[in-house]
Amino acid sequence: MVGREGFEPSKAVPADLQSAPFGRSGTDPYGMARISGYVAFYPMPSFDIVSDIDRQELRNAVDQAQREMTQRFDFKGTDSSIDQNDLVITIKTISEEKARAVRVLLEEKFVKRGMSLKGIEWGKFEQASGDTVRQLVTVKVGISSDKAREINKLIKEKGGKGISSQTQGEQVRVTGKKRDDLQAVMALLKSEDLGVPLQFENFRD
Repeated sequence: MVGREGFEPSKAVPADLQSAPFGRSGTDPYGMARISGYVAFYPMPSFDIVSDIDRQELRNAVDQAQREMTQRFDFKGTDSSIDQNDLVITIKTISEEKARAVRVLLEEKFVKRGMSLKGIEWGKFEQASGDTVRQLVTVKVGISSDKAREINKLIKEKGGKGISSQTQGEQVRVTGKKRDDLQAVMALLKSEDLGVPLQFENFRD
């Protein structure tokens, strides 16, 4: 029968269970409701696990450390500098001892700006020009494939029934039937030391 608008009303479509997506635990991430032999899909609650930083806060921390270093007596005459190129910071000074002092200063500023130190990788000391020492500092973002596997394994083992997770690029999506179940997964991840800073985004209820 044709409705007033001139279009035939939409009908429920039988589910293709062979092609319907399922999470790692075998849980359907969309959920299913059966109506008279048909299956209707609806989105299930989910959130994304990411590892990122606020680049503006990173810039602020580096600028503050540089300004304080130029004012401190213990850095006078050391020709010390901190240069930033996106996610790579270069420390240059007269000795390894002074480079360690710069590291302490930077870490203090990172913490004050709300940045986690877990994502900071401190390189080895290198000899630079003019009897100076250089150290490269890399700020890591994104979840590596190895770390994603570790997170998925943890969720599968301890995340509870009805929870599934799937790697999507450099992040992990977690899906569950209830909001409380997802919040329990967040608490689980916060309690574990996974070696990288994690944030939870795009919560869908």
